[in-house]
This record gives sequence, C-alpha cells and structure tokens, in this order.
Amino acid sequence: MKKTILKTALLGSLMVSAANADIARVELGGGIWQQTPNGTITYTDGSATGTYTSDKKEDNGAYAWLLIKHPIPIIPNLRLEYADIKDKGVVTGDFKDFTVPGATTTARFEMKQYDIIPYYNILDNTMWTTIDLGIDVKVVDATYEADNVTVGGVPTSNYTDSDTVAIPLVYARARVEIPATNIGLEADGKYITYDGSTVYDFRAKVDYTFDFVPVVQPAIEVGYRVQKFDVKSDDDKTKLNIDFSGVYAGLMLRF
Repeated sequence: MKKTILKTALLGSLMVSAANADIARVELGGGIWQQTPNGTITYTDGSATGTYTSDKKEDNGAYAWLLIKHPIPIIPNLRLEYADIKDKGVVTGDFKDFTVPGATTTARFEMKQYDIIPYYNILDNTMWTTIDLGIDVKVVDATYEADNVTVGGVPTSNYTDSDTVAIPLVYARARVEIPATNIGLEADGKYITYDGSTVYDFRAKVDYTFDFVPVVQPAIEVGYRVQKFDVKSDDDKTKLNIDFSGVYAGLMLRF
C-alpha cells in the first residue's frame, strides 16, 4: 500500500512538472553589473617590457539578454547576451606599438561582449528543474587607450587601438523553481581552456516573477557574476590576466 501511494505521488509530481514545461517561451532582461576589475596586461619582446595594472576601482556596466525557446527538437534554442566592461589603470615601459616616456601614464580599456548561445534543454522544468547545455560564441570588441605616449618616436596625447575576437566556450545552465513560490534559483557558466589560455564567465542569481499579468510576466533578478580572461597572444609576447567580479541587478519580462 505504501509503495502504491509513493508511486502515485511521484507520478502526480511528474505530471505537474510536465504540465509546467514550456513548449515555447521568450524571456528578456537587462540591468547593471557593478564590476570590480583586477589584474594586469604584460608585453615582453627581448629587452622591451611593458605592464598595465588595473586600478581595481568599481565600475557600472550595462548588460542585457534574450532567450528564445521553440518546440522543434532538432533545432537548438537560442540565447543572446550583451555585457559592457571597463577598466582604468596605469601603464609603464614599452609595448608593441607605443612607449611610455615617463615613469607611468594612465590607460583605459573597454570590452563589449556579444554572446551567441545555441543550446538544448536536457531537463525542461522536470521536478521544477531545468538544465541546458550548449556552445557559446563570445564576440569581444575591445578598445584600448593610453595617454601621453610615443608612437614611432612621435609624442601623442592619446593612443587608441581596437581588436575584435571570437571565443568559443562550453555553456551550461541549471535552474530550480521553488514550489509554491514565484522564486527561481539559477546558475550558468561558460568555460574554455586551451594552449595555456583560459576564459570563463560564471553567474548565480535569484529572481522573483510577478504573476498578476496573464500574458507578460515581469520579474526582478539579483545575482553575482565573475569573468576571467587569462589569455596569451600567439607569439607569447602579450599576456592578459584580468578578472571582473561583482553583483548585478535588473528587470526581466517573460512571455
């Protein structure tokens, strides 16, 4: 009798979870990430050496994301993300394209990130749990500036350079809906390590959905995010070792 009751309860729970599974869904959100940078960029070419050091000061950067889920099993679902991170610090010595004539000078860099994430649902709100696996192509549009340096022996008040690179990463996401509440717990991660370089991007958050609107459900989210870029150039002359971490908060809409 006890086994029958247990099986019935388990079947009922699975039926409720299946009923809650979304055949199609669109979510979008955005907010502010209060990030604290920490790290260095170094350049070494024989006797020429240069170093950029972060000033480790907080900066507020915007982020946004869009999730599209559809009912076609073969075609992956899609998640798109944007994040803007900035840092300012001091630079010394010689770099590939410029030289610091004095002891130090100020420098800044910005990385606009565009993540394209095709993914599959491994679990779709089964027992209130969702697990996604996929691949992330992180496109980084980086801009670097240095003040009062010399380029080819000619002094310049502001040196600017930019580069765009695409980084492939493995993507995983787990979400748990707390039963009888509108609270969700979620964590996701993107990671790659190859040939001495490592890049990762991890987040954990809690969100609350307001269900007073039948079609469009607004929500709020608060979380913590950590990014790490430990990357060396193909010729091993330039090495970037810097991370960004801090809390973020924003608004969401579920359709």
